[in-house]
Amino acid sequence: MTRSRRDAKGACSRLLALSLPVVALLAAATLSACSDETDSAPPDPRPVRTATVEKREGGKPLVLTGRIEAADEAALGFRIPGRMIERTVRVGDRVQAGQVVARLEPQNEMNALRSAQANLATARARLTEARNRYERQETLLAQGWTTRAQFDEAEKARTTAEAQIDAAEAQLKFAHDQVSFTELAADAPGIVTATGAEPHEVVQAGQMIVRLAREAGRDGVFDVPANILRSVPADVEIEVRLTDDPAVKATGRVRTVSPQADPVTRTFEVKVGLTDPPEAMRLGATVNGQVDLDALTTIEIPASALTKINRQPAVWIVDPAELTVSLRNIEVARFDPATVMVSEGLDVGDVIVTAGVQALHPGQKVRILGAEP
Repeated sequence: MTRSRRDAKGACSRLLALSLPVVALLAAATLSACSDETDSAPPDPRPVRTATVEKREGGKPLVLTGRIEAADEAALGFRIPGRMIERTVRVGDRVQAGQVVARLEPQNEMNALRSAQANLATARARLTEARNRYERQETLLAQGWTTRAQFDEAEKARTTAEAQIDAAEAQLKFAHDQVSFTELAADAPGIVTATGAEPHEVVQAGQMIVRLAREAGRDGVFDVPANILRSVPADVEIEVRLTDDPAVKATGRVRTVSPQADPVTRTFEVKVGLTDPPEAMRLGATVNGQVDLDALTTIEIPASALTKINRQPAVWIVDPAELTVSLRNIEVARFDPATVMVSEGLDVGDVIVTAGVQALHPGQKVRILGAEP
């Protein structure tokens, strides 16, 4: 009886030892199946808010800050080098056409003038002598009292003396010009906007002594980003107002656009020719230029839709059929804290994400909470 019990207990022990690995395998398989089911479950679509892109007529006025400059500005300088002894004007002075604004020391030029005058006097005396000799030889030749060779020599001397007169007169004119070049005069009425060298300094020919803003007209000058340039129509009328006194205003149209962007600011200098600007619009004054964009067809989106890709502005586009999102670069014409005006990159009917843009990735499924027209 005892032996039977021992045999039965041994059989149970062996059965238990065999069943434990089986149970472990079954448990592992069950856990693996549960894990596979968990991993294969798709993530919940991310809830987002969207808006549908629409074009609308008109938009907010475009306002840029700039300055008043002379439409015609010239740098005045001497034609000859020398030591400047006087500058009669300062920045802000108003000058008239022909007014002397600076002088060079004229001693060397006056000496050259006196020398040229003496040379001309000598040449005239030689010419008188040569003519008298020629006339005498001409008379003697007719009477047979001189030779042909002597007559030819007298004629040659007269011709040489006449040529020397021409050279001396040209030298005298040059000397007069050099003396006149020691005075620098304004070629037109205007206002002095800058000065160069100071009195008693040695200056070079062409060096700027006075910068003169001619009174021919005034420009409103603005530094404009490229995307805004593209959004403004050609030949549009621009209203320019003083920043500190908006009641002072003038209108004008774009006169010139710089062909090259500033290497630092990446903006283009635009000059607006003003029509009858008021006297209060002084050179250097700060102004605001406003462009009425009511005639333009624009695309505006909420500023919350804006994000970046490769450091460029972009938005998330929703595929209405698949309810997935993708990034698209856009060109921003202008923006403010609430809205963004888009010049390129969006079409009418595009659905964009306006809330929840930070946590999205390309191809992600979304659930639209609402749509704004």
